Amino acid sequence: MSKPKLAIVVPCYNEEEVLPRTAKRLLEVLDGLISPNKINDESFILFVDDGSKDRTWTIIEDLTKQNTKIKGLKLTRNFGHQNALLAGMEYIFNKCDCLITIDADLQHDEQAIGEFVQKYIDGAEIVLGIRKDRKVDSIFKKLTALIFYQLLLKMGVNIIKNHADYRLISNTALKALLEFKEVNLFLRGLIHLIGFKTDYVFFDVKERFAGQTKYPLRKMLALALDGITSFSVVPLRLITLIGFLIFMGSLIMSGYIFYTAIFTNKSVPGWASTVLPIYFIGGVQLLSLGIIGEYIGKIYMETKRRPRYIVEKEI
Repeated sequence: MSKPKLAIVVPCYNEEEVLPRTAKRLLEVLDGLISPNKINDESFILFVDDGSKDRTWTIIEDLTKQNTKIKGLKLTRNFGHQNALLAGMEYIFNKCDCLITIDADLQHDEQAIGEFVQKYIDGAEIVLGIRKDRKVDSIFKKLTALIFYQLLLKMGVNIIKNHADYRLISNTALKALLEFKEVNLFLRGLIHLIGFKTDYVFFDVKERFAGQTKYPLRKMLALALDGITSFSVVPLRLITLIGFLIFMGSLIMSGYIFYTAIFTNKSVPGWASTVLPIYFIGGVQLLSLGIIGEYIGKIYMETKRRPRYIVEKEI
């Protein structure tokens, strides 16, 4: 295999505190791979500004003037981490042999990039980065992450525990990934639907050296919701199950009410005729809503066609 041309995609949102140091460290990694002829000397870094409100884009512009290996892409507003990643990947399509996505805070060890590239040279089309542990995370972060992965797995979403968005994708695999047109993006799940040869790299997670995390609890919950609604109809089936159980309960209650009204003197006048329709109609309604929800869920997944992002500038 000839020397592959590598692109590193870095989504950024309000990262002015970390960006200069991030660029320096990633350039060192690139140079360290170019010098021994492991990758093509035209390899580059693409910073994607996801509608930052600070000086992130200004810094990216300055970095592109200082080094030709740095490129920039600016979105019109904050479209979210997943869409920023997709914007970078679509921009890079057919401009490189493979790409690596990594967060701007570099908590994911950038020194592992060499391992990703070696796995690609050895034949893998997709290489997933897996955290070795969560020593640097708080107890709350560890707990919420555990709940996040367990919830998705229980809902039937095919996801690998402790895999974030640190991964390598070949241009061939990227072409297949871009065939998925849904707006409700969950890249960690989509990657498993492609089906190309996949390998893994295990890396250490480091402390964030500046700034604040861009994935607080609110965004983690939103990401989990995207994952569930994109890849699972289990919640809709739960509604169907609840409706069925209530419907069966209403039948049992109906039998009891009829027995009380006909064979005993304990029934209150008018009680049976009031309660029986409530139980019966309530159960039927929930059962019907659950069945209809199955079809609406499928339609919902297929018909969303809003723009996933809008590019304002590129350098």
